[in-house]
Amino acid sequence: MNSFIKWLLSLVLIGLVGLAAYTWVMFTWSYGSGERAGYVQKFSNRGYICKTWEGELAMVSMPGTMSEKFFFTVREDAVAQKINANLGKKVALKYQQHIGLPTSCLGDTEYFVYDITVLDE
Repeated sequence: MNSFIKWLLSLVLIGLVGLAAYTWVMFTWSYGSGERAGYVQKFSNRGYICKTWEGELAMVSMPGTMSEKFFFTVREDAVAQKINANLGKKVALKYQQHIGLPTSCLGDTEYFVYDITVLDE
């Protein structure tokens, strides 16, 4: 019985280390990166246990056309404060795309914004 418990604990420990390594790899290497411009129309701090900043950017290609929505996540409070300070203004959001994250506790989307630039009108 004692060897079974050691074997089971070893298996659980290997699984946890593997999950931690996988999560680290998914956050370290990004699948893609880019920049999107538009107006932040929704931005909130959401979650029961893991609070993340989730937002919605309305991208208008031509005046009078329907806007396309870009959903994003912000992990850094400093970036979230910059976005909140510029709500309603035309901005460019720089983001990295991380696919394959193991939990939604890290964010609802795969697009993580790391910088914001206010665009002149």
